[in-house]
Amino acid sequence: MQISRREFLRILGMAGVAGMLPAGIQGCNSAADMYSFPGFGDIRLLHITDTHAQLMPVYYREPSLNLGFGEAFGRPPHLVGQAFLEYYKISAGSPFAYAYTSLDYVDAAQRFGKLGGFAHLKTLVDKMRGEFGREKTLLFDTGDTWQGSGTALWTKGTDMVDVCNLLGVDVMTGHWEFTHGTEVVRSNLERFKGDFVAQNVKVKEEALFDGVEAFDEMTGHAFRPYVMKELGGHRIAVIGQAFPYTPIANPQRFIPDWTFGINSMELQELVDKIRRDERPDAVILISHNGMDVDVKLAGEVNGIDVIFGGHTHDAVPRPFEVRNASGRTLVTNAGSNGKFLGVMDLELGNGTVRDYRYRLLPVFSNELGEDRNMKAMIDDIRKPYLDKLHQPLATTDSLLYRRGNFDGPFDKVICDALIARNDAQIALSPGFRWGTTLLPGQTVTMEHVLDQTCMTYPETYVRDMTGAQIGAILEDVADNLFNADPYYQQGGDMVRVGGMQYTINPSAVFGKRIENMRLSDGKPIDASAKYRVAGWATVGAQSPGEPVWESVAEYLKDVKTVEVNRSGSPVVKHAESNPGADFS
Repeated sequence: MQISRREFLRILGMAGVAGMLPAGIQGCNSAADMYSFPGFGDIRLLHITDTHAQLMPVYYREPSLNLGFGEAFGRPPHLVGQAFLEYYKISAGSPFAYAYTSLDYVDAAQRFGKLGGFAHLKTLVDKMRGEFGREKTLLFDTGDTWQGSGTALWTKGTDMVDVCNLLGVDVMTGHWEFTHGTEVVRSNLERFKGDFVAQNVKVKEEALFDGVEAFDEMTGHAFRPYVMKELGGHRIAVIGQAFPYTPIANPQRFIPDWTFGINSMELQELVDKIRRDERPDAVILISHNGMDVDVKLAGEVNGIDVIFGGHTHDAVPRPFEVRNASGRTLVTNAGSNGKFLGVMDLELGNGTVRDYRYRLLPVFSNELGEDRNMKAMIDDIRKPYLDKLHQPLATTDSLLYRRGNFDGPFDKVICDALIARNDAQIALSPGFRWGTTLLPGQTVTMEHVLDQTCMTYPETYVRDMTGAQIGAILEDVADNLFNADPYYQQGGDMVRVGGMQYTINPSAVFGKRIENMRLSDGKPIDASAKYRVAGWATVGAQSPGEPVWESVAEYLKDVKTVEVNRSGSPVVKHAESNPGADFS
C-alpha cells in the first residue's frame, strides 16, 4: 500500500534532519523543500534525458549490477545499492534511496509510488523556471525521446515532439531518434520549436555531391553543431554530441547518408573557435555519449564547463568533476524514463564558471500535481490507442524489469517467447536499457510489452548458428560493455540469452571473457555443432519474422501467469567485491 502524503513528508524530513541526502539536496525537510530552493548564481540549466517516450508515470528499477573496472572501479556511475547510498550519503529507506537504487525495490515502490510522467514533469519544470526567472533558464533534452512506447512508434515520434514543445525544451540532441529514418527526423525537427544540435554528425561526401541536405555544405555538418543562447545578459554556447555509434548499434539503412563518431579533435577545435570568436560566459556540451565516454572526453577536451549527458541511463545525484588543462569540467547524467529532472545553477564571471549548485530531482508523481494542458495533450495522444494499450495479456507473480549488466526478468520472458514461438533451442535478445518495471501481481498489458520492445526494426528471426558463432556474439557484446577504453564502449548491457547459460569474466581481455557455455540441460555447447537460435532487432538486413511484440503477446496469452526462471543467469567472476554489484 502506498504511503500517505503526510507519511512521505515525515520520512523525507527524517532523512533531511539526519543530513543523509545527497549534496545539493541537503536540508530538504519536506517535499516542498525538495522542489523549491533558493536560486544561486546567474543562470539555471535544466536537463532531461532518455525518457524513451514514457508519457505516463512509471515504475523503473535502477540496476543492481553496473560494473566498473580499471579507472571506473568504484567511480560514478558504477555504484549500486548500499555502496551508492554510502557514496552519496543517502538514508536507507528514504524516498531518495528508492528513486536512485534497487534496494528493497518492491516494498519501496508500493510505498512511494510511480515516478515521472510528462504532466508531472511539466509542473516541476515550470516551478524551477518560475522561481529562477524564465529568461535565465534553459531546458536541455539529451536524446532517446522519440522511441520507447507504442504511441511514439505509431505517430513516428510526433507525440514526443509535441509534448517537448509544450514542456519547453530549448535544445536537444539525439540517438534513437535517428532510427525513425532520415525523412522522419527532418520532418520532426521542422515541427520541433527548439534547436537540435550535433557537431559529430556529418553528411558523407558522395551524398553531398548528390544533393543531400546539410546544415553547412562547407563543413559537411548535417545539423547545427552548436547554438548561442542569451540568458539574463550572459552568452551561453551549447554544443551537441549525438550518439557516436548510431550506425553500428542501430541499422545504418535508416540513415545511409550520415556519418557519426566521437570526433574529440574536431570538438576541441570547435570549442576553441567558440571561445575565441563568440566570447561566451560558459560552454556547455549536451551529450548522448554515455557517462564513461563523457568522463574521458572531459579529460581530453579543454574549455567545456559542463557536460549534460545521456545514453547510459545513470542517475547521478552529484556532478563528477574532471580535471583538465583548462581547469575542470562537470559531468552529469540524469537517469531515464522521465524519473528525474537535473537542475544546475551556475555563477559566471570572466568567461568561466565560478561556482555551481546541482540537484537531481526525482519526479514523484504522487507529490507533484499534473499540469492541466500537458495532461490534456497526453490524453488526446493516447485516446485512439487505449483499447490496444490496455489489452490484458497475463499476470506476473514476480518483479519484472530489464536494467542490469547481464539479464533481467522481462528479458527472460522475451527469450522464453522467442524459443516457444520458433521451436528454438537458444534465444538472443539485445541488452537494451529501456523498458519499464512491473510489480508482482500486476496485470501485464500490451502497453507493458511495447515498453520493452517498441522500435522500428522489431522483426524476429530464427537461424542455425554454430557454438563458435554464439560465443563470438557474446564476446563481441562483452567487449562493447567492458572494454578498458570507454571510447570502444557502446553503452548497452550484455545480450540476453535463453535456453543456455555461460560464465563471464568481465575483467579479462577480448576473446577470453566468455567460458563454460551450456544448454539449459547442462550439456556443453559444442563450438562446431549447430543450434537453432531465435532473436530479434538485427542491425543488418531486415529479418523476415513477426514483430517481437506479437511473439511476446501471444506467449503471454498462452502462459497466463508469468513465472520467471532465473536459473539460467550468467555466472559472473571476480565481481563479489565490486561496488557496482549487489548480489543480495
